[in-house]
Amino acid sequence: MFHLIPQTTNEKVGFGVAVSTSTASTCPDACPLKDGGCYASNGPIAIHWRKVTQEERGLVWKAFLKSIEALPRGWKFRHNQAGDLPGENNRVDRAMLRQLSGSIASRSLRAWTYTHKPLDEENLAAIQEANASGFVVNVSADTLRDADEKAKTGLPTVVILPRNAPEVTHTPEGRKVVTCPNQTRKNTTCASCMLCQRGDRSVIVGFRAHGSRAKKAEAIANS
Repeated sequence: MFHLIPQTTNEKVGFGVAVSTSTASTCPDACPLKDGGCYASNGPIAIHWRKVTQEERGLVWKAFLKSIEALPRGWKFRHNQAGDLPGENNRVDRAMLRQLSGSIASRSLRAWTYTHKPLDEENLAAIQEANASGFVVNVSADTLRDADEKAKTGLPTVVILPRNAPEVTHTPEGRKVVTCPNQTRKNTTCASCMLCQRGDRSVIVGFRAHGSRAKKAEAIANS
């Protein structure tokens, strides 16, 4: 099941953004946050996510795509406040991702998301195709060293940072990492920033470990 909020009231995301949630089975075992550290595993978002996963809330795939195609042209769309790209566990379902990218393109949406799916040959090709279509899929790294490796794919990259990370830092190989502006500047939302939606950006975006399980996420970032 998949759920879409056409205009979120989330203060971090900001006004004028659609937000979706995907069933938990899309989350890969490859993600170290799956067993602890994921911000979406506690609080109100966890309750919502559980209802989507248990099929108490949301839409089947084709209906979900139609709901995306009903969004205003040019709307901002954060895919997956919880969940990952379509496909069970570590797999990316390329056909479904292609359908999703097509629905996004049909409305010229300014769309972005994040994935922890492993970048094997098949997954990498599917993610590259999505980015080429204009749907910005950020690949998630767990450490600064991992960010260097992920960035070598040419895909937009994000990384977990310790809670006290500075506004700007660098990877071991010298790539610039900018901490999410929502975490460093007042009154900055996803809607006003849109850095993660810039697929051609020259910097890696870092997210300080946050949420009720921040300690576990921080331990992963420091590993």
